Amino acid sequence: MSDITITYETIYELLRKEKYETELQPLSQTFFSNVIEYLGEKQTILESQKSQNSIFSKETEKTEKQIQNVKRILKELYEKRENKIIQLALFSSRTNLSQEYQNMLSEEQEFFNSLLKLLDNYRTGILDNILNLKLPVLSPPKDIKTENKETSKLIRFIHPVPKFVGEDLKIYGPFSEEDIANIPARAANVLINKKRAQEIK
Repeated sequence: MSDITITYETIYELLRKEKYETELQPLSQTFFSNVIEYLGEKQTILESQKSQNSIFSKETEKTEKQIQNVKRILKELYEKRENKIIQLALFSSRTNLSQEYQNMLSEEQEFFNSLLKLLDNYRTGILDNILNLKLPVLSPPKDIKTENKETSKLIRFIHPVPKFVGEDLKIYGPFSEEDIANIPARAANVLINKKRAQEIK
């Protein structure tokens, strides 16, 4: 799915489709980073409104409400997709069918693969052993990575960047050209891909 401009309306429409369609609906592979950028911009607007005098209080209240609604919609969208992925993993484990499912984001594919390995491990260790008149024997699932993943990156900004909200929901910035900062890896990758920053190794 190609990139779409993230707005309250587009996020709501994505949720509506996810709720009323049985299959997992397509999302852009940059969906998470786009949403983070959108929320960061809204947060910047909100802080600007709060710094003004009281005549903007209604606008401030409206922006706060919109941010709350967007987060609520995103939570529901995530949980709808989460449930579909769990059902797909259950089906794959029970039928022992190896197949590719469409419209998973890379993070969702990793979740699916880890869940499938976990389900297969317990199915084999418990059910298969019982059916063969053996006591359940459980072993750690194979190939499930337990090492720490890279969570942040040190980058140098080559263009000014306004405030934004990272995946850890913390506010970062604003940053000026030549600033150096350690920020969440996903946000760092977005900035690097957009030629706004360079990684320092």
